[in-house]
Amino acid sequence: MEFDAVLLPARRAQMIQQGLWHDRTINDDLQACLSACPDKLAVSAYRLEAGDLRRFTYRELGQMADRVAVGLHRLGVRKNDVVACQLPNWWQFTVTYLACSRIGAVINPLMHIFRERELNFMLKHGEAKVIIAPKNFRGFDFENMIKAIQPNLPDLKRIVVVDGKEANSFEALLSGPAWEKETDAHDILNAHRPGPDDITQLIYTSGTTGEPKGVMHSANTVMANIIPYAQRLQLDAEDVVLMASPMAHQTGFMYGLMMPIMLKASVVLQDIWEPKKAVEIIQLERVSFTMASTPFLTDLTRTVVEGKTSVPTLKTFLCAGAPIPGPLVEQARAALKSKIVSAWGMSENGAVTLIKIDDPDERAFTTDGVPLPGVELKVVEVDASEPALPAGTPGKLFLRACSNFGGYLKRPHLNGTTADGWFDTGDLARIDAQGYVRITGRSKDVIIRGGENIPVVEIESLLYRHPSVAMAAIVAYPDERLGERACAVVVTKPGESFDLPTMVAYLKAQQVAVQYIPEKLIVRESMPSTPSGKIQKFKLREELRDGVA
Repeated sequence: MEFDAVLLPARRAQMIQQGLWHDRTINDDLQACLSACPDKLAVSAYRLEAGDLRRFTYRELGQMADRVAVGLHRLGVRKNDVVACQLPNWWQFTVTYLACSRIGAVINPLMHIFRERELNFMLKHGEAKVIIAPKNFRGFDFENMIKAIQPNLPDLKRIVVVDGKEANSFEALLSGPAWEKETDAHDILNAHRPGPDDITQLIYTSGTTGEPKGVMHSANTVMANIIPYAQRLQLDAEDVVLMASPMAHQTGFMYGLMMPIMLKASVVLQDIWEPKKAVEIIQLERVSFTMASTPFLTDLTRTVVEGKTSVPTLKTFLCAGAPIPGPLVEQARAALKSKIVSAWGMSENGAVTLIKIDDPDERAFTTDGVPLPGVELKVVEVDASEPALPAGTPGKLFLRACSNFGGYLKRPHLNGTTADGWFDTGDLARIDAQGYVRITGRSKDVIIRGGENIPVVEIESLLYRHPSVAMAAIVAYPDERLGERACAVVVTKPGESFDLPTMVAYLKAQQVAVQYIPEKLIVRESMPSTPSGKIQKFKLREELRDGVA
């Protein structure tokens, strides 16, 4: 794979000069752990359905990473080849990334909610050579799904199955044989180590085009965010991180996989969000930090209150993905005795604004934080060439950050970045006199349901293909737990009918991820529109909010 990360070279000299790029990779950080604390507990991975717990010291983690790296090489994986990983928060996910980094391969994290439609596009576009997936997870057979679409994916040479019973199992191919002891292992593990500017991660995000975009990150770009992030939160080697957010999201990947290794800390992985189990894990493992979307905080707070228990070691809960209601912060502070931190960021640059540990609690629900070092924000009327609007004035949010991505794979025309580095976030915001930002809306046509982006344009295009649908629009409506949910608004063709069960069945038949299917349907005689015929979604949102639609 040739990676067209055109946004990296022009920034390198300045980033190095300013000390914002650190010119190290995850290999360097893992080696530092192996030298300083080889017998320290590195990873504790809980699999709730299986009732399984697997622990690794740093020595064991390094050995397994070497083993799987040589195993991947045996499967034909070479430098810059893409290895897709559609796993829950299992230890195999962590090991796969470390193994890829040993041999210069690039990991492509894929959400386990993705089904045929999403995978067909992402695996083909990213030219994945190998995919690693569960045999079964939460009642779904991933192996058979991927086998069914493999004939349409010419680059996909191997399917590796965790818990597989055949020759393609993860254990048989990668983690079982002592590959690291083979005579050629040393050469394999050291011949093609990636540099800090090589692409280390390819992760897909929803966009306004209706098709996912492949975000390219180097070690320099992700670490340029993780290091000041950890410093802002006052995290160090003594911390224990709980990660229940999927590692196929940047939240889980950057702060649950990479950050603990960079800190020489310990991480606890939870594969299914079950709040009662999370409380037990926090108590047992002495968890001090976690990051998740607002519903996780709601659930954890409710569970602690209802169970009349406590989580005394949990110092900080960082909440991102949706605004935090003020009452929730107050309830969480009282129940958890933890600092609640708000943040904002994107797959393209990580969590780049955070409130400070010593900020008043109300900052968590009145703002989305203040920029990290190496991050600039600007709110303008139209584009980045304009001067910033006065403090408190809402407008379009542009960002210039040391952690900004290398570009969108095969789509440099969509990079949305000016020659002097300003990136169009697609969000609307205001910035107060103290520099704290508040996201006020999104110019991008994306709905965020519980931290998960819903690709609105793609789902709308599918609805338009239904024989009964003349017009379709998908808009958000507020939800106390998830932040927002999706509502489909349609106009039917003359004489046709359309209802919610019909829509759900149709979208499932189109192999859409269940989480992307709208949970409400409104059938109208017409759509509010501009003179040019463009649907006025803001009016639909207002009507939905007011109970008129």
